[in-house]
Amino acid sequence: MNQKLVKSLIQIIQSLSEQERQMLEEQLSLDANQVSTKDIMNLAQKSHSFDFLDDEPNLYTLEDGEPI
Repeated sequence: MNQKLVKSLIQIIQSLSEQERQMLEEQLSLDANQVSTKDIMNLAQKSHSFDFLDDEPNLYTLEDGEPI
């Protein structure tokens, strides 16, 4: 662990105003919670969870139903 870096970051964070701290916390929580569509698509493709759909018959077509 880089203790000097951690201590420097702590000092910088402590020197922030309340508004700046809130902005930092919001950004950190957004970054931690964001999952992109591409990430989800890659997960679905690589996990092979939906491979069973390849064997399913095509039940619906564009001609099915009523136009909106």
